[in-house]
Amino acid sequence: MRRFSAIFLHIVVVAAAVMAFSACGADKHLKKAEKYLALGEYFDAATEFKKAYQTTPPKERDKRGQRALKMAKCYAKINQTQAALAGYRNAIRYRQTELDDHLAYARLLLKKGEYKAALTEFQTVKDSLTVRGEWFLSGNSETGDRKLSDKAILTQNGLVSAQNAPKWKEQGSRYTVKRQEIFNSRRADYAPMLFGDDFDRLYFTSTRNDANGDELSGITGTKPGDIFFSEKDDKGKWRRPEVVQGGLNTDFDEGACSFSVDGREMYLTVCQTDPSSPRLAQIMKSNRSDASWSKPAEVKISSDTLSSYAHPAISPDGQWLYFCSDMPGGKGGLDIWRVRLTTGGLGGVENLGDPINTPGDEMFPAFRGNGDFYFSSNGHAGMGGLDIFIAKPARSENTYILEHPGYPLNSQGDDFGVTFENPYNRGYFCSNRGDGRGWDHIYSFDNPEIVQAIRGWVYEMDGYELPAAEVHLVGDDGTNQKLSVRSDGSFTYVTTPGVSYVLLATCKGYLNHKQELHVEQAEESEEYTLQFPLAPIFAPVLIDNIFYDFDKATLRPESAQALDELVKLLNENPNVTIELSAHCDYKGPAAYNKRLSQRRAESVVNYLIEHGIAADRLTPVGYGKEKPKRINKKVASKYKFLKEGDILSEEFIQNLSEKEQEECNQLNRRTEFIVLRTTYGMFDEKGQLKELPKPKKQEKESLDEDEIEYFIE
Repeated sequence: MRRFSAIFLHIVVVAAAVMAFSACGADKHLKKAEKYLALGEYFDAATEFKKAYQTTPPKERDKRGQRALKMAKCYAKINQTQAALAGYRNAIRYRQTELDDHLAYARLLLKKGEYKAALTEFQTVKDSLTVRGEWFLSGNSETGDRKLSDKAILTQNGLVSAQNAPKWKEQGSRYTVKRQEIFNSRRADYAPMLFGDDFDRLYFTSTRNDANGDELSGITGTKPGDIFFSEKDDKGKWRRPEVVQGGLNTDFDEGACSFSVDGREMYLTVCQTDPSSPRLAQIMKSNRSDASWSKPAEVKISSDTLSSYAHPAISPDGQWLYFCSDMPGGKGGLDIWRVRLTTGGLGGVENLGDPINTPGDEMFPAFRGNGDFYFSSNGHAGMGGLDIFIAKPARSENTYILEHPGYPLNSQGDDFGVTFENPYNRGYFCSNRGDGRGWDHIYSFDNPEIVQAIRGWVYEMDGYELPAAEVHLVGDDGTNQKLSVRSDGSFTYVTTPGVSYVLLATCKGYLNHKQELHVEQAEESEEYTLQFPLAPIFAPVLIDNIFYDFDKATLRPESAQALDELVKLLNENPNVTIELSAHCDYKGPAAYNKRLSQRRAESVVNYLIEHGIAADRLTPVGYGKEKPKRINKKVASKYKFLKEGDILSEEFIQNLSEKEQEECNQLNRRTEFIVLRTTYGMFDEKGQLKELPKPKKQEKESLDEDEIEYFIE
């Protein structure tokens, strides 16, 4: 009996010691976990909360439930959905959850694709909100002037999602998606962004082992993200990705990049480490020099230093920087905002409001070439986690329609970061669908739409591309847009069948050029190619394909096309006067050549007058051999024996080979024009402007709430 009592006492003492040691260990892990959580290092915090949970005695049910709940919230932050669900189930079992926790649990069930369980949980939340009187905000119940509370909006959209997601998956869509193993690693690869005039380079973010730095991120448990890129080879196949060299990547997190319209600037998200404060994302800008990117500098969006700014996207017209932020004044969670880009810096910040933003998270803004706005949200009704949505302007003025593109572009997981091979509805996006660790991977997508688009080029007449140009487009359907030009002088625009368009290309220092186009309905995709050669104001312009009878001033019939283009140019620029000049080579008597060139210049002027151009806008001059041609960069690239700046004088030509001499003589035999004035007909006899400029109309940029429409395809 005594022996039994002694053994029992020993067991009790040992058990008490173990429990005391466990409690001490749990507190140690809990202290570390809270420190990591305060810094936003969710992976490290989840690891320590898990250890604290495991070392908490089972009898301490309240503490185990509280630690399970914190563990669940951390796992949810890093997309480890299965672990987060387990944490919430334990917290619920230990009765340590509030209504907000049940809503979060229901949203995670949706993300896992457990739609029946999610439906039950959302209904429970709705019933509780209704009983508590928290379903509606305060308002006039008699007139029905009441709005749903934030929790009610998320719950209601969750119910719609759980009910309809299985049907949307079964219905499918015209989209096809395919995982792109060439870009993906064994870690997270996300936020793809196509780049280049031919969309032959893809930038994306990756936490693969090739990323910079030796330490693992306390946020994700992987390496901090770096920006990588892949290029197409000569056969159009993507090469293995490489990390972007230079000063762009660091030991911190860089990613989710976007580019200016001309491709000279990269906007990116950077998350730097501070051991004493939480990590806050910020937007930075890097400049391109040849093929390399500079060390990024911060884009100061506001004076608020306690909010995050991430996921930059530039609007197609280059006038707005879109981004997501948790700054005050939003709808809740992460919202999408925009700030105007001006030559003097950033303008005011605007929240996109309804119908884009919700009490949930909206992020990863993007634009398709046709102007449609894309973003990802877990606050709207969808299939699970983040879903991709399309915001399209409606036909009636100042309305907006949200479309859900359905499955398989969207799934129960997170789907986001879309980029387009403009103007077509194909490109790349990322998703963590089917990945138990929650890591993202890059997928391609294609939707075989019939796309009718304009692809235009703006360039200097007898010269190179003009990326500084702008194209103004007006359609008889009310379209009025300013299109930006890419670095190769090109632009694209998706047209609407049955609409007639007028396009006007402008550039400082050049005359305008106009083109007209009527778009008919087509049965397959079609691309209209338009050329916009702009004549410089301060330099002679060669008029190509002007032909005269031998040793005469008579214009040959094949000259008509080039001369008609000149007539069109002068009609499009009615305030311009020009000198029309003809030139000869050095062969023959100088006086004879000068008389012949004068008569030829007059022949061209007479043609222009006969076709409606006022005579006092035209000055014919024959220079003979007095003004030999000066070689520009483009001509020098065609004739290898010439260089930019060469003057084709008689002395210069006679030092060349016989073949080269004849080529130079042909270059000297030319017809040109140069702009003399740009104010013809603008002033009256008193020197006053005949027509005063009209004030610009104030554009309405906000949307009325009752003008917003929703539908899901």
